[in-house]
Amino acid sequence: MARNIQSVERAAAMLRLLAGGERRLGLSDIASSTGLAKGTAHGILRTLQHEGFVEQDDVSGRYQLGAELLRLGTTYLDVHELRARALVWTDDLARSSGESVHLGVLHQQGVLIVHHVFRPDDSRQVLEIGAMQPLHSTALGKVLSAYDPVAHSEALEADRKPFTDRTVCEPDAFENILDLTRARGYAADVEETWEGVASIAAPIHDRRRMPVGAVGVTGAVERLARDGELRPELIAAVRDCARAVSRDLGAGRF
Repeated sequence: MARNIQSVERAAAMLRLLAGGERRLGLSDIASSTGLAKGTAHGILRTLQHEGFVEQDDVSGRYQLGAELLRLGTTYLDVHELRARALVWTDDLARSSGESVHLGVLHQQGVLIVHHVFRPDDSRQVLEIGAMQPLHSTALGKVLSAYDPVAHSEALEADRKPFTDRTVCEPDAFENILDLTRARGYAADVEETWEGVASIAAPIHDRRRMPVGAVGVTGAVERLARDGELRPELIAAVRDCARAVSRDLGAGRF
């Protein structure tokens, strides 16, 4: 029978320890509870912290579970379940808005499109399921970056290249956009990624109120905006769709 890898067992024991009882634990507490020398425990914690599974409070020095571990936990909610819950609502959004609808999730420092509803007209369109979009310039990406701490970190660490002269790349300006996104409950992309194209997106949450995706509409600027302002009825429709999917996932009212 194959032997277990001791370092992995020790890391797992630490994660279980941090998952129960006290919210934050010091190095001495973790070492004594796991029966490890402080140096050994610190080395494992440092590795877990580097991978995002553990976070250390800057003031107290105590450790707690990190955002990346929470992100892995949300994979219990399979992408296929998210897509299945969103099917009816995204179809309704496409019909009511007259625009194409995309459902996206965080994947490899970008937005993975997991569902795409065509614009309900006779125009030629390309199915974009499986396509990747950037985090810093698209409406879907801004929503994920605003509500998901892992997406936020990845957006800041990524090479935020300009796609048009409207793309916001500077960290402080990008953070301001994320603050505005959280305050409004939606994000916009008006020719920041593609010339002549605008999009509006809102966050989807699961039963634990964790952000698990974003949904949005995309279309020509002249259709999504009037007099330079995004149409409020489209913003409301996107937010209603996101709330409906979230409710179906058990998130309750937002």
